[in-house]
Amino acid sequence: LQYQIKRCSAPCVSYISESTYADTVSQAKRSLEGEASDIRAELTEQMETASKATDYELAALYRDRLKAITHIHEQQSQAMKTLVDADLVTLVREGEHVCLQLFAYRAGSNFGNHTSFPKNTAGASDSEVLEKFIAHYYQRFPTPKQLVLSHELDDEQVMAEALELAGGHKVEIIHPKRGEKLEALKLALTNTKNALARQLAGQAAQEELLEKVAELFDLDGPPARIEIYDNSHISGTSAIGAMVVATVDGFDKKSYRTFNIKNTELTPGDDYAMMREVLMRRLKRIASDDGKESKPDLLLIDGGKGQLSAVLEVYGELGLTPQEIPVVAIAKGEDRNAGREWFFIPDKEPFQLPENDAMLHYLQRLRDEAHRFAIGTHRSKGSKTAIRSELDDMPGIGAKRKKALLKHFGSVGAIRGAGCLHLLR
Repeated sequence: LQYQIKRCSAPCVSYISESTYADTVSQAKRSLEGEASDIRAELTEQMETASKATDYELAALYRDRLKAITHIHEQQSQAMKTLVDADLVTLVREGEHVCLQLFAYRAGSNFGNHTSFPKNTAGASDSEVLEKFIAHYYQRFPTPKQLVLSHELDDEQVMAEALELAGGHKVEIIHPKRGEKLEALKLALTNTKNALARQLAGQAAQEELLEKVAELFDLDGPPARIEIYDNSHISGTSAIGAMVVATVDGFDKKSYRTFNIKNTELTPGDDYAMMREVLMRRLKRIASDDGKESKPDLLLIDGGKGQLSAVLEVYGELGLTPQEIPVVAIAKGEDRNAGREWFFIPDKEPFQLPENDAMLHYLQRLRDEAHRFAIGTHRSKGSKTAIRSELDDMPGIGAKRKKALLKHFGSVGAIRGAGCLHLLR
């Protein structure tokens, strides 16, 4: 599909020659190294040559590449003659909140930035926070020749030596006092301050929403951790349960979990039984009270009375109560229209919220994220099953042969399109 909509040259299935692909890769590397003007001249020449030869489709391809590289480099900051191969790292603190940003400069151009909001920094100095960020970042990314910092480190010599070992070249750590580098650092600091301000504003809005959640569902206080559950399957197959987690900082994607439905005796597509299995496996760990599992302050279930009853059955078996872990089920109305959701709470009458209610929109986002995660996970699982059904079940097709076929053709569909599958049966 990416090839057909002209977003990929499909080298994995040899729709582009090795030499042409190598030229494309070389141009991309040269662009990142700051040779954009030379590449633009080359593309212009290639476009004109193709046009004169009446190969207008090829000329259009070069034209689109020329537009793309021009757009990319126009979006970058004004060229910095002294920032040839450097990273600027800035730190801004406001109370217990810290924002770090790294701005990458290569060949005098700004190639973007990385933003981080580290946790648990209350007892750490700015130098300690900065050192930890730098050490972690350059475990994953190449080191520059210059590191421009907004704060001094406790032992910059040791850090420079460590970065030199990691990158294989000398790294100079500097704190500019004048000139172009200082101006760039000031601009970066302003950007970092704005990023922290936006983060704090968003967090304040999130805290307000959580306070309203507590009020709406009669909780003891704003929930610090909301777990949202949904199930997904394809006509009863590839069934999974999904859990997403929301906190005051937004969705905590590191805490997302999927549950492969293991009970082979379930009726395919039995959502109630699937929800019962998922919640039993999740809450059983919490009920053991070993302190290793994060306890949710609220469970939000995608479903209605049936799903809620399934969860309450699990509560009864594990000796839990809705007072210990509040639970709410959210279901669309009979017409399945968003905005007409019903909320089900144990021992209370179901209710709806006004269509334009901000709280309704927030709870919809939570439910939709669980649905998105569940659908994405089960599609991945379903695609793997599809590959197995066509290749792994064929006599004489082992792991090596399957790998070779997929590597050559790119997909089972491409193998089928080449007319090979029937030869393997």
